[in-house]
Amino acid sequence: MSIPGPRAVLSAAPAWSYFVGSAVFHYLGPAFAVLLFARVAPLGVAGLRIWSAALVLALWRRPWRTLARLGRGGRRTIVTWGAVLAVMNACFYLAIDRLPLGTVAAIEFLPVIGLAALGARTARNVVALAAAAGGVYVLTDLRWEGAPIGFVLAFANAVLFACYIMLAHRAARLGRGIGGIDGLAAAMLAASAFALPLAVWQAAPTLADPVALGAGAGVGICSSVIPYVCDQLAMARMARSTYALLVALLPATATVIGAVVLRQLPLLPELIGVALVVLAVALHREHPSAQERDTPDSARRD
Repeated sequence: MSIPGPRAVLSAAPAWSYFVGSAVFHYLGPAFAVLLFARVAPLGVAGLRIWSAALVLALWRRPWRTLARLGRGGRRTIVTWGAVLAVMNACFYLAIDRLPLGTVAAIEFLPVIGLAALGARTARNVVALAAAAGGVYVLTDLRWEGAPIGFVLAFANAVLFACYIMLAHRAARLGRGIGGIDGLAAAMLAASAFALPLAVWQAAPTLADPVALGAGAGVGICSSVIPYVCDQLAMARMARSTYALLVALLPATATVIGAVVLRQLPLLPELIGVALVVLAVALHREHPSAQERDTPDSARRD
């Protein structure tokens, strides 16, 4: 009996399994990054995250070949995606330096509710969306007087995260034989250039600190390689509205990881918010016609 290769295993795995991997690592890496802030400033950690991820993906996928096959519009999408990735990561790390990880994650989800609403065509999905919105509202628990700059950065990150979802979906459907992971690698290569003016001065001291440099590389792999690859594998197999609503799991995941890794223990209202988010995901159902309409032919053949 032949043993299936990695491509066959990836193709056979259900879309939700990729999302679970993305949800866990999406905030496990940043939790480790918060611990790293004691040695490296937040923008420096953001830069190390982007550069290490770009290096790994470049060695794996050879993104320059992807860019060579794309037309002008495709290259514009990739470069824009890279710019969004760079600025989004900078805002995110500056925000979690000032606010709890779960709070930033909850704010991050707010614009995504709008994307999910575009696909909520049934009463069941409307109820799921309302539960998700209520859960995120409870989790957010805005207290502007505590860290106003942190909230501004968190909302900026949220808007950029919504842009990331739209650009990643567009890249996943560029065609020309280019898969989503190849587009991701090309976008990360572009992001590494955009990150230079943002982070190079804060990251430079790590050249004399091998421990911090290695930890920063580990944060990059946990934060940008594993979850973003899982994102692409998930988004190529599900409708954008479904993916956007499943992102509701991220505030709950961040709350749990923040409690375990950073000892940011949630209060009772925050636990209620987590329960509402989980309820929303349990209620949501994707219409079969939406899956067929929004999933590219290449993904359906897989």
